[in-house]
Amino acid sequence: MKVSFDFDSTLDRKDVQQFAKELVNDGIEVWIVTSRTSIEYAKANLDEFSLSRVNKSNNELFRIADNIGIKREHIHFTNAQFIINFLANQNFIFHLDDDPDELMEILNSKDPCKPINVNHFDWEMDCRKLVEIEKYLENPNKL
Repeated sequence: MKVSFDFDSTLDRKDVQQFAKELVNDGIEVWIVTSRTSIEYAKANLDEFSLSRVNKSNNELFRIADNIGIKREHIHFTNAQFIINFLANQNFIFHLDDDPDELMEILNSKDPCKPINVNHFDWEMDCRKLVEIEKYLENPNKL
């Protein structure tokens, strides 16, 4: 079971970090999929000053990911492309984000991944419901 979180204004929030950590501890594959720029892309396309800024901001992302228990191979930078371009056909249950444009792109894609807005009061409840439904679908006799 895979779930996805944006980073800026989403996984950089303490309440979202705590929720993501619970999911990791429950054995759920948690990903960070962010429209941020990867260091590899920055090295190839940006000047030294911009590269330095990307490196510094991504180090904070990696620090938080390590604290939550998110594996480095489960972090994807889209380099300012829509997140759905990565999520599509990858069997993610939900993507939690604050950006309405990203959420609408996911919704309009018709991919089964459910877009969840972290700024809605019931974001956590919605995410938990989707996880419980997926657990049931994976093993209906276990619940």
